[in-house]
Amino acid sequence: MAPQTSVIHDIGYQRYTGPRLGRWYANRSLYEHSVRSAFGIGRGAKAKIFPWLIIGIVLLVAVVAIAVRSISGQTLMTYRQYAAGLSYPVMLFLAIVAPELVSRDLRDRTLPLYFSRPLARTDYALSKYAALVTAVFLLLGVPQLLIYIGAVFTRTDGFHGAWDELGDLGPGLGAALVRALVLASLSLLIASLTGRRAFAAAFIVGVFLVTSPIVVILGVLGNETVGSLAFLANPMFLMLGLEQWMFGMDANNRLPIGDFGPVYGLGALILLGGSVGLLLQRYRKVAA
Repeated sequence: MAPQTSVIHDIGYQRYTGPRLGRWYANRSLYEHSVRSAFGIGRGAKAKIFPWLIIGIVLLVAVVAIAVRSISGQTLMTYRQYAAGLSYPVMLFLAIVAPELVSRDLRDRTLPLYFSRPLARTDYALSKYAALVTAVFLLLGVPQLLIYIGAVFTRTDGFHGAWDELGDLGPGLGAALVRALVLASLSLLIASLTGRRAFAAAFIVGVFLVTSPIVVILGVLGNETVGSLAFLANPMFLMLGLEQWMFGMDANNRLPIGDFGPVYGLGALILLGGSVGLLLQRYRKVAA
C-alpha cells in the first residue's frame, strides 16, 4: 500500500495590491453609515418604526401649516416657532437615535474593529456626532423647506414675496442647526456611557424632563435675576433663550431673560464644548 502524501493546493489567495483609501475615506464611510442607521435605512422594519414615526409627526405638522396658509392665508406658525414647538418629538428622536449610533457598538464590543487602522478613536466619536447633528437638522430643516415652498406658492407678490419669505426661513434653519449642534452633543455623550440602549434612552429623556421642574422652582422661589437665569437649567429652554438672543423675540416665544442673552450664548457654548470634549475623552479611554 503506497504511503499517503500531503498535497498543497493553491487556492488563489493573494495580497491586496489595490489603492489604500485611508483615514478620510474611513471617516466618510462611518459618517454615511451612521446617518443611514439614524433613519433605519438598510436595516429591518423594526429599526425604522420609531424614527419614521417621529418623522411622520413633524411632517404632519408641516402639512397642516401649509394647508392652513393655503386655505386661510394666515400663518399658523413662524419657522422659528416650528423648530421650538417640536421640542418633544426632537427629544424622543434623540433618545431613539443616539443609543442606536453608539450604545449598540458598546454592547456588541465592535469598537476594536473601528479602532483598527486607519480610524482613530476621536474619528469615531466625531463621525457619530456629525451623523446625529445631520439627522436632527434634517428632521427640523426639511419640513421648514416644505413650508417655505408651500408659502411661496400662496403668495401673490412674486419674487419679492419669495425673497421676504426666505428672510423668515433663515432664522428658522439657523435655530434648527443650533439645536442640532447642542442637543446632539449632550444626547450622544449620555448614550456613550452605557451599552444598554433602553437605559441610554431613559437617561436622555430624564435629562430633558427632570430639569424642567427645576426651571419652574427657580422661577418661583428666586428673585428677578434668578428667574431670568433659571432657563439655563434645561437644555430646551436654554435653546429658546439662545435663539431669542441671536434672532430677536418671536411672536409666541418670549422668555423673560432680560439682558442676560449673552449668558445664554455662553451657556450654550459651554454645554456644546463640554459635551463634545467629554465625548472625545470618553472614547480615548473606553475599553476596546
